[in-house]
Amino acid sequence: MIRTDRFMLKRIVILVVLLSFMATFHSCKSKRAGKDLSPKTGVAYNDPNNGGLQINRKVKETPGPGLVAVEGGTFVMGGSLNEDLGYAHDNLKRRVTVASFYIDETEVSNADWLEYLHWIAQNFPDDGKLYYDALPDSLVWRHPLSYNEPYVNLYLRHPSFQDYPVVGVSWEQANAYCQWRTDRVNENVLRQSGVLVDYKTKATQNSGGEAFNTEIYLNGQLRGAGIDGPNMPNDNRPGAQANARRTVRMEDGILKQPYRLPTEAEWEYAALGLIGNTIAGNIENSRTYPWSGLGVRSDKRKNQGRMLANFKITSGNNMGVAGDLNDGGDITVPVMSYGPNDFGLYNMAGNVNEWVNDVYRQLSFEDFEDFNPFRGNVFMDNQYENTEGRVLAKDKYGRPIKVPAKAPRKQTWEELQAQRGSEDQSSTYQYDARGADDEEMKELYGKTTLVNNKSRVFKGGSWNDRAYWLNPATRRFMQQDESNAMTGFRCAMTMVGNVFGPAQGAAKNRPRRTSAP
Repeated sequence: MIRTDRFMLKRIVILVVLLSFMATFHSCKSKRAGKDLSPKTGVAYNDPNNGGLQINRKVKETPGPGLVAVEGGTFVMGGSLNEDLGYAHDNLKRRVTVASFYIDETEVSNADWLEYLHWIAQNFPDDGKLYYDALPDSLVWRHPLSYNEPYVNLYLRHPSFQDYPVVGVSWEQANAYCQWRTDRVNENVLRQSGVLVDYKTKATQNSGGEAFNTEIYLNGQLRGAGIDGPNMPNDNRPGAQANARRTVRMEDGILKQPYRLPTEAEWEYAALGLIGNTIAGNIENSRTYPWSGLGVRSDKRKNQGRMLANFKITSGNNMGVAGDLNDGGDITVPVMSYGPNDFGLYNMAGNVNEWVNDVYRQLSFEDFEDFNPFRGNVFMDNQYENTEGRVLAKDKYGRPIKVPAKAPRKQTWEELQAQRGSEDQSSTYQYDARGADDEEMKELYGKTTLVNNKSRVFKGGSWNDRAYWLNPATRRFMQQDESNAMTGFRCAMTMVGNVFGPAQGAAKNRPRRTSAP
């Protein structure tokens, strides 16, 4: 009996080894001369002899500089708000799903903004308007009955404030920064890898020319002498000359997705950091703030009783008592102050309010989609300078010119040609969906309502707000061209693919952070 069992076990082992060998053989057979084959046609990818279709299976998605990966999931938007003190009823509870995304670890700082201003001054020294429009409004510190004048000149530029969050920036300025940051990150990737000439060569040649723009580059409109570097990818297209090179394509997976402002849903989800309270797919405890518990003070022994955020404790009390300061922030504090939440994000409550992408509507919760909810879409297309050659039109800064979308879906070829040949380029398509087609009576703005399509949401509470506004579900709005000393921002980025994977979702499999210092 024992011999029979051993014999059967030996046969099973042999069978497993044989199956493993066959799988390896099949895997090797699926690659011919080191080339990946299409699983549907058997044709080799990346082969210049059959068209050179590029399929890159070696790309691993990583966040851009400064970003933290946030694993998406379902949560109750508005769920952390237990008391609606203003009786606004503008964030009623509803369950939504937020896709995984990236968001800045910290708020954008004064040093970050000075880098932006420096780049503008270096690249467009004669364009006073561009530089002036990018300057924060430092006059937001002025108040008739307060001595805040020193901050007007010192807050942005003094080295002591370099790690403090930038303030006095409007929603429009924050968006312009996100666009600029996208291009600088991608330009740096290409110059560091040798796809574009390096910074030293560019400075030595003093080539000048138009500034790098990601979309213009991907369209093949930025190349030539003084631009191309030594490490451009090989051009595998049929008919290409020997050793021909090409620009980087989206399919290479080298360039980063655009930086942008987070949506309101993304921001609220990231601020709560409920991943720290999730066990086996269940949220064990809800949260009122970006940390666990109902209070705003630390329960850790070494910092027991200390405030967990920078906010106005009571009327006339911004920081605590001399000799034993509490939150320690008379105005703002450095962007990495206090402890991070369970996603590793700093100051998601207090310090400064933060702009999000959404247009404000009191009843947004009634109209939101339940997957990636967002209000604010304005659908735009690129304008072509030459439609036959697919050459994008550019503004004087080398950026693509955007025009309203003319159709909700892909047009037929015949519709597209008819539209190109027509002098009337107008369209009845509603490309501006910010108000979800609600009626906007502009003549009443400022009289019976302050809400319009330029009203943008900001969240998080600030150094000059009471604890109520530290709740991630609270929401307020301001016109997109306005600013104040209590509002800054951080950037986000869409995650492509699924970095976390379907089998890695359990919080218990991850190292857990603690949000309370």
